[in-house]
Amino acid sequence: MKRKVIVFSTILFFLTGMFLLFWTSETSSQEGKIGYVDSMKLRTEFGEFADAQAEFDKDVKAWQEEIDQMQKNVIDSLVTDSVRYSLVLSEAKRKEKNEYLKSKRLEHQKLVNDIFGPGGKAEKRNAELTKPILDKINQVLEKIATEENFVMIFDSVNANIAYAKKDLDLTDLVLEELNKLE
Repeated sequence: MKRKVIVFSTILFFLTGMFLLFWTSETSSQEGKIGYVDSMKLRTEFGEFADAQAEFDKDVKAWQEEIDQMQKNVIDSLVTDSVRYSLVLSEAKRKEKNEYLKSKRLEHQKLVNDIFGPGGKAEKRNAELTKPILDKINQVLEKIATEENFVMIFDSVNANIAYAKKDLDLTDLVLEELNKLE
């Protein structure tokens, strides 16, 4: 779930910034059209997104396995030993083992944060995988906006469009242009 939120939020961040306004190269006094795209449809129907998502999912699975291994092999083992030997260990030895367990839990939490926290490996990897795709989408949007005299193109997923005529939906045109690039 976390990885989909990261992918989705990255996509929305870039699409929002880049999709919102595309002005034609002509003077701003000329009238132009307004259009919108459905970024969720682009995400599901543009093949490069699926490839990037599959690669990202593979990375996330490996990271999660690393985290789970540490939890199972180190922390759970230490907890089990602590309970098992608590009656035979001296107070000092129990305290020492509890401090060691505490340090391993902190190490585990640091690993989780380093991977899935803000600025972590997952976020960086997601940006690395999606940036080229978002650059292509933005390039196609700019091309369509210029060629077809659009002064604004909204993303219907997050631009809060209350009403829009279906003929203003540029998603299929963007998908068509993106597929030509492949």
